[in-house]
Order: sequence, then C-alpha cells, then structure tokens
Amino acid sequence: MIGHAGYDFVILDTEHMSTNPESLEHMIRAAECASITPLVRVPGVDRAAITRALDSGAQGIVVPRIRNAEEAYNVVQMARYAPAGQRGITGGRTTGFGTLPLKEYLSQANREVLIVLMIEDQDGLDNREAILGVQGVDWVLPGAVDLSQSLGCPGDPFHPSVNAAIRALATSCRGRAVEFCALPRSPEQLTEWRAWGARAFLLGEDRSLLFKHLKSHLGACRAGEPEPRHRSLTTVLPQA
Repeated sequence: MIGHAGYDFVILDTEHMSTNPESLEHMIRAAECASITPLVRVPGVDRAAITRALDSGAQGIVVPRIRNAEEAYNVVQMARYAPAGQRGITGGRTTGFGTLPLKEYLSQANREVLIVLMIEDQDGLDNREAILGVQGVDWVLPGAVDLSQSLGCPGDPFHPSVNAAIRALATSCRGRAVEFCALPRSPEQLTEWRAWGARAFLLGEDRSLLFKHLKSHLGACRAGEPEPRHRSLTTVLPQA
C-alpha cells in the first residue's frame, strides 16, 4: 500500500515491533513487488539481526542508538562484504540462487546496500563528527523522541534543545558524503528542512498516519449529523 501510494522507501521495524523473520521476508517481497525500497530497522548493533535482514532481501538497514564511531564502524563491517567489511556470505535469493556470479554479487551488494545510523542520545550527539567520519555510512537519522529523554525534556520532540541538537547534527553532515535524513513532524518543519537543503525525508509512521486519517475522516462524515441511537451503526470498522 505504501509503495503504490508513491513513497520511495519504507522502514520495516524489528526494534519495537514483534515482527517474526517469516513475516519480514513477506513484507520485503511485497515492497519489491510495489517498487519501493525496503529498509529494515534492526534492534541494535547486532550481527545476527543485520545479517538476517540483508539476507532476507532488505536493501538497507537502519540501526538505532549509535553512540560512537566504534559502533558505527562495527555496523559497516557487519553490513558490507570484504574489502569494505566482513559480512558473512551466503547464497539463496540474494544471488538469484546462483544465477548471479558471486564476485559480481559481492561488488553490487557493497555498492547498493544503504546504511542508516540513528543518533538518539547525548553521547551520539557529542561523538557525531567521529561517527559521520566512518567510511561506509550513508545516511544519519535523528531520533527526536529519544533525544528528548536524553536531553531532559522527555516526550517533547519540539523542545528547543531537541531542535537545536537535530540542527547541529544536520550541520555536521554538510560537506560530507553522509546524507542527513530529516524527520519533519509538522508542515512547518517540512518547509524548514526543504529550505535547509535536505534531500531525504522520513514522513511519519503508518499507524499514526492511519489513525489520524481515520479519525479525521470519521469526524468529517459525522459533522452536522444528529446523535445516533446506536453509535456503532455509523462507524466503519477497518478490516486488518
């Protein structure tokens, strides 16, 4: 659905969501069929999780809570094949079940895999220059809500200190090969990041977007109607 709506990429979350490996593979195949790039957010700097995601066909990984250059380096080593890293080699669907020559596949995978690191606390902010200097990192993404906790304003991603921290992270990306991925939480922020020059945007979370649209749609449909005797008769239930 997200692919057919015209989005460029989707992040499949295995950090906070209870997604089993089989379901993850189905979602990756669905993304491929809809011509949208599937990225997988793994639980952390975890070799097994990163390997499984990429071997399942993910075209990139998103790694949360990166705090220093050593962790960033380890992620690159886990996600790229030699000589750029030390990712373990397997066959299967990633090599077209052997139809793609192995050396060609290794080179192609290293060129095409997208490594996205999330900065979500004060340590990551303090070490951002070293993190961004790690060769092989493609994008950096701020985690505003978790940053708000680390910066002493929990639950307030719009707090001035959070905005200042995200702006500092974005500024550190200028002149580097690392792309800053903006996460605008309002139309105003989207306008600001476009003016800043951001080229990559994470545009929200599907459950939140769906809930807001459903609530707005229901409110519009109920506007001006008399109070029904049985509220359920006017409610359309989405079928999951």
